[in-house]
Amino acid sequence: CHVGGFGPQLTPFGREFKLSGYTLRASPEFTVPLSAVAVADLVHTQKDQPPPAPDFGVNNNPAIDQISAFLAGGDGGHFGGFAQFTYEGINRSFAWDNLDLRATTHAQVLGADVLAGLSLNNSPAVQDAWNTLPAWGFPYTDSDLVPHPAAGTVLAGALAQSTLGLTAYGWWDSHLYTEAGAYWTPGRGFLRTLGVDLDEGAGVLDHAAPYLRAAYVDDFGDSNVELGAFAFLPDLRPPGTSSGTDHYTDLGIDASYQYFGSGSDTITVNTRYIHEQQDLAASFPAGAAENRNGFLDDLRIDLSYYWHNMLGATVSPFVLWGSTDRLLYAANRTFTPDSNGVTFQADFTPFANGNSPFGRRFNLRTGLQYTIYGRFNGAGTNFDGAGHNASDNNTLRLFISLAY
Repeated sequence: CHVGGFGPQLTPFGREFKLSGYTLRASPEFTVPLSAVAVADLVHTQKDQPPPAPDFGVNNNPAIDQISAFLAGGDGGHFGGFAQFTYEGINRSFAWDNLDLRATTHAQVLGADVLAGLSLNNSPAVQDAWNTLPAWGFPYTDSDLVPHPAAGTVLAGALAQSTLGLTAYGWWDSHLYTEAGAYWTPGRGFLRTLGVDLDEGAGVLDHAAPYLRAAYVDDFGDSNVELGAFAFLPDLRPPGTSSGTDHYTDLGIDASYQYFGSGSDTITVNTRYIHEQQDLAASFPAGAAENRNGFLDDLRIDLSYYWHNMLGATVSPFVLWGSTDRLLYAANRTFTPDSNGVTFQADFTPFANGNSPFGRRFNLRTGLQYTIYGRFNGAGTNFDGAGHNASDNNTLRLFISLAY
């Protein structure tokens, strides 16, 4: 299912398993579809940072990032799902994480075999089967201790776990993928029970937000390619505003290429570009933005190589740029969101081929990430007007993931 013998980067079989509603089984024998993952790390930044959370220092912080339990599988051939619940070690909190419940069926439409399905999920694009969109994009493991640029598109995780969405999709002759649906904000009490505080998020959806996705896939035996497009159109009431909504239009394109060769080498290239158009009809009159209209663009590429599913290397350049706003980006010396850099990762998965001495269900990955910034929150030097440079946020992260 997974490139490198460890999730979440999917192979064609892994994508088929997900699109089929997690219902495929190796045998009719029942097994409990429960697993768990624990991630720990050590984070070092080039210069000391403000303490990211209580009980953490300004640098060289070891931490248990997360401990997650997963329930994934199907009931018969039509119903299945994936549910993740996570303890976050940085904030010391427990909450629901990714959710994707599906109902699927096969049909013949105009001579084409169609896998049709419904997905009920809690984060825009978490149901997507390609590792190009933000929900499952690189880096596949991260930490709240790592400094990140302040700006980001709404689709890039701003509404993760604070929404519910229902989408319908079709997988036509294993080539064309189409999907349409909408997201809304559940009640505060419901989310609070599941560990989510709306006042700490990006806001509340004013009404159902449309989501659209299309992709074309071709398989050449030892390689496959995907070309796609997507759209998300939310209207958000920002926290602290009493009237009006901010209107966002997130439009994007993505592409993916995988090469498996003889099976001992795997090369993957993923890329996406998101253009976000902003109409800040609530933030502008409230004095939170200087301009009513603005934009934000996000371009990312990741290239990875895995040898025998055990040794992996990834390089991922990224660029974020947008319009100038003296209030929206008041903490930035240039009043822009511009950031760019490169993330490198090397990892080792010793039991990727099921040869663990603790049983074939046990897996382990160790690795390091290094992120270099050319620009951070608007500039390369003195980005905040207080003498801090983008390179101060260059980060080395050593991590270990245990899975069972």
